[in-house]
Amino acid sequence: MWSEKYRPQNISDMVGNEEPREAIIKWFAKWKKGTKPLLIIGPPGIGKTTIAYLLAKQFDYDMIGLNASDVRSKSRINEILTPVLGNVSVLGTPMIFVDEVDGIHGRGDYGGASALVDILKKPNVPILLAANYDDSDKMKSIKKAVTTISFKKIPPRLLRIYLDNILKKENEKLSPGSLIKVIDKSRGDIRSMINLTQSLITGFNPQTASSFENINIEDGINAFFKANSIEEARGVLYSIQIDPREKINAFYSSIITSDLDSDSLAKYLEIISNADMLFGKIMKTQNWRLLRYLNDILISLYQKDDRIRYSKYNLSWPVLNRIRWDGAKIKSLSSIMSKKLHLSSSAFVTICLPYVLFCIKNKKLELELEETFGDIIDKEIEMLQ
Repeated sequence: MWSEKYRPQNISDMVGNEEPREAIIKWFAKWKKGTKPLLIIGPPGIGKTTIAYLLAKQFDYDMIGLNASDVRSKSRINEILTPVLGNVSVLGTPMIFVDEVDGIHGRGDYGGASALVDILKKPNVPILLAANYDDSDKMKSIKKAVTTISFKKIPPRLLRIYLDNILKKENEKLSPGSLIKVIDKSRGDIRSMINLTQSLITGFNPQTASSFENINIEDGINAFFKANSIEEARGVLYSIQIDPREKINAFYSSIITSDLDSDSLAKYLEIISNADMLFGKIMKTQNWRLLRYLNDILISLYQKDDRIRYSKYNLSWPVLNRIRWDGAKIKSLSSIMSKKLHLSSSAFVTICLPYVLFCIKNKKLELELEETFGDIIDKEIEMLQ
């Protein structure tokens, strides 16, 4: 990815936010034991994580990088940070960087925020934090224990200079109108701007204005499997800018309802499975940087295949009609099962129920159900047959 290839190697290579960067450098230069930790707040893609790594490099610190998923529980914080804070002389010159700290919230926080605040109040190593937002209740307690510096979106004129430099190094060109559209669409997010530019260079014709419009999911899925080349398919994929889970589900439902031979179906579902596992890992660890690899997995689905058309549902119409007819019973069943599986009721019905029915039909699963639920399950299996 160009966004990784052209990541700045020195703080002076960064673009924008000159005054905040200067303030951060001064903070590091004057740091001593007891100095308040530093919190950088700003929108995604403007260099918060990058500057943390470059600071460690410039000031010769051994950086210990964490994200929100690492500090959601008190026990996890103690497991990771207590050895560091208790053996500073043994570990050389460590510094701690907690990325996306605003992600510590909700049911996933098991004392993590309060335990982190306790450490922030008594720092014996440099501690740097980064957050996209600062308006959550958990962030209020963290902000009291830190010095806050804000990063702003990068101005369009600086983005233009930065992008021109990358295109020159890649020996590629975009028309003036295309450059303006890319910069406007990125809204000050350097990473987004670079990724969009790369997708346009390797996908759609950059001269085509429609290349910059978001494609709705139906047109996107259909265009993907009608593409004349993998480059064109990749351009379509990047233009389907929706929730990652919805993107995976859209490909899945379209594939599973199409008239495919067994070998093709197995190949497609294997790829969908890999995409699903990646997204599951992202949700479990909250490491959203992994999201950059989702399209790299989904592009493996590409094959010019007229048999595949977009479908919103992954169930046949007879089964969908049965669900409508027995809606109350299905709703009752889904409300119970969705809680056990930590899903929404609709997700259980559309994603899990077909698999449950398939397993029961093939005697791979036995459920102890009340008579009402047993009757509805039997009806569903009859429809499958």
